[in-house]
Amino acid sequence: MNAQIGSLPPREAVLVEGVWRIAHAFNTSLPGWLVVVPTRHVERLDELSADEVTPLGGLLRGATAALRAVVGCEKTYVMLFAEATGFAHLHIHVVPKMSWFTDEHRGPGVFAFSARPESEWIPESERDALAGALTDHLS
Repeated sequence: MNAQIGSLPPREAVLVEGVWRIAHAFNTSLPGWLVVVPTRHVERLDELSADEVTPLGGLLRGATAALRAVVGCEKTYVMLFAEATGFAHLHIHVVPKMSWFTDEHRGPGVFAFSARPESEWIPESERDALAGALTDHLS
């Protein structure tokens, strides 16, 4: 995907800055679930160079501020696993924690939104619209 950065739809390129790209997750029913991915293939956090890891904090802060402004979340959850089958590429989840979450959705329970059937996933058009609004707040 990173090889095609210039031709990606908005949902796949919420922000492209230096060695990082922010995209809206495709397999979720929660609007605003973002992933931050390096533009080169990396499987482990310690494989990042100092030049790659330095801007990461600012990107996570910016993504959180944009999500608060656009989807109205209380805060975000930031998670890194990078080990699911087919997803070994390092990707950092930045997930909006909404005020309407029940106890079952808080903390690791947030992954219930990615366990829903594909028919409940956020449609591409809505992810593109969210991406546009988020990009405006990140720029």
